[in-house]
Amino acid sequence: MIITTEATPASPPHAPGAGPAPGFRPELEGLRALAVLMVVVYHVWLDRVSGGVDIFLMISAFLLTLSFVRRVESGRPLDLGRHWLHRFKRLLPAAAVTILGTLGATWLLLPASRWTEIIDQAWASLLYVQNWLLASRSVDYYAAEHATSSPLQHFWSLSIQGQVFLLWPLVLAGGAWLASRSGLRYRSVLWVAFGAVFAGSLAFSVHSTATHQAFAYFDSRARLWEFAVGSLLALALPHLRLARSLRVALGWLGLAAMLACGLLVPVDRAFPGAVALWPILAAALVMVAGQTGSRAGADRVLSCAPLVRVGRLSYALYLVHWPILVIVLAVSGEDRPGFLVGLAIIAVSLAAAWLVTHGVESPLRRARWTEARRWRMALVVVACLAVVAVPLAGAQGVLQARAEAQQQATAADHPGATALREGYTGAPEGPAIPLATELRSQWVSLGTPCAGDYAPRADVLVAGCGQTAPLADPERLVVVVGDSHAEQWMGALVPVAEQEGWQLVSVLEGGCAFGSPDDPAQPEHCREWLDAALAYVLDLAPDAVFTMATAAAPDSPDERLVHGYAAVAAALTDAGIEVIGVRDNPRFTFDMYACVEDAGAEQCAVPLDQALAPVNPAADLGLDGFHAIDLTDRLCPEGTCQPVIGNVHVYLDHNHLTADYAATMAPDLRERLLASTGWRR
Repeated sequence: MIITTEATPASPPHAPGAGPAPGFRPELEGLRALAVLMVVVYHVWLDRVSGGVDIFLMISAFLLTLSFVRRVESGRPLDLGRHWLHRFKRLLPAAAVTILGTLGATWLLLPASRWTEIIDQAWASLLYVQNWLLASRSVDYYAAEHATSSPLQHFWSLSIQGQVFLLWPLVLAGGAWLASRSGLRYRSVLWVAFGAVFAGSLAFSVHSTATHQAFAYFDSRARLWEFAVGSLLALALPHLRLARSLRVALGWLGLAAMLACGLLVPVDRAFPGAVALWPILAAALVMVAGQTGSRAGADRVLSCAPLVRVGRLSYALYLVHWPILVIVLAVSGEDRPGFLVGLAIIAVSLAAAWLVTHGVESPLRRARWTEARRWRMALVVVACLAVVAVPLAGAQGVLQARAEAQQQATAADHPGATALREGYTGAPEGPAIPLATELRSQWVSLGTPCAGDYAPRADVLVAGCGQTAPLADPERLVVVVGDSHAEQWMGALVPVAEQEGWQLVSVLEGGCAFGSPDDPAQPEHCREWLDAALAYVLDLAPDAVFTMATAAAPDSPDERLVHGYAAVAAALTDAGIEVIGVRDNPRFTFDMYACVEDAGAEQCAVPLDQALAPVNPAADLGLDGFHAIDLTDRLCPEGTCQPVIGNVHVYLDHNHLTADYAATMAPDLRERLLASTGWRR
């Protein structure tokens, strides 16, 4: 968010007798206060987008542009190096304290399964690339429950702002250079530059929001137009000559529209597209109204002392409120706080923001010695980076050492499904695997994009195609098709393929069960992919397709065939392609791994009759060339779905198998698959 401790510039001149006197603009502090309070209240109780973050981004560019234009027009040197050092010297101390505090709370209060993710996000937050980390993981900011969200996720907006604080001075300095060389007016050059940024970024934002909103939300390119509005407003204000009565009306209209955004209209899935113009233009109206000097003006409310005080805390309040909220919910296990708990969270956040502002940010800002020399400003920046980087690196070292020690354990200590085989007499010891900090490595990938004979044709654009190393003369060509539930079984299938000399190819897309594209339950993006995946398989004509045949329900034994699966399987078998239909694993309403961390394995077991249908729904599909594979007895031995079997965690979350456990089922998968298909060499 924007630095809140710098004095806001004076209002630009208006008509004689109507403009504000030059000096501090308290209504901008009040505007900041309302924006951050909107963010906090919406996060705590409403779980919706408020538009407050977008207002902050716009105001930051407004103030930055005003500062540079005044400097250029007064003939003072820009000195970009000093500007950047000054800017990040102001930003980093409070951010570093927040990251350190969040890491400490994570270590003490959150389960170990969260540590690796939060450490990665701490690095990204410290280095101002958090938005790109979240975008690359296509995080759905709105759908995630706060209790399982990252306590550093909110640094995405700070990262975008930090990137713009590097970019915008280059544009402003470049405009000054071009104006001096061409004889053009500096402001005219900036009008063209920021107008182009506004038009291009807004068009990109509208398109990317419509096609991949989860990525676009964190994409800096889709947010640049919001900064451009602030810069254009800074350039336009000196030319506005509005009557006081009109400015009073604009102030109240802007304030009402700003507070209504996200409350009256559900804008969550539309940000940051054109709908984000609403809060930004609303705030712009308030800024255009400026200091009206009228007792009826909105600026009179915005300039009141309590709002001004909160405005000065707004940066720190934004920083601290989200980690406090997320950690409270994670500890309590609630999805959303009640009214009283929410009030307590806000009160604690305000107190923490006051301490950060007056205990860290303001003292460093007021210390004149830090501004006297560049190296002193650089020293503060480096110290803030180091005070977070050193413990982060240390924590990563500790976790890496634990992982390496675990890797030294013998297979006998972690037999997994092998412990269920007849005649097993082992006694595994030590902690169960995988470690909580290694869960992200529990996904199996074939590693190499499809190429050569396995590359999709140009007219069959199927995403997610991978293969094992090409074999000169494979015994079988098997294609794994489907969603993450098909992907997880590759942990067991890859060892079988290596043993039997099969070539494996995978065509996978998260959330897209391999069935009918007409299934209304399929996500929109899956429909085109399913058509392309089926076309690819028919064109490749493998010996067999490995798929998930059923889909379990997380809260009941209502297990069914994947919608349209029978028709797709029939199309494949009619083409001479055998189909291996694996029964789905149980799914749960709670995170099985986290349950074991919190309560122990015995407390997390679920009866089989509450998780899956009494009989495999795919058992009697009645198609020649279809083979139903059911390994339920290796997931739920003796009628109970166990979270840990043979000293190996079965599940990594609510419904996905760990690769470690899947690998221990390879012998069982091989025996049942070969017996059903008759593919014995």
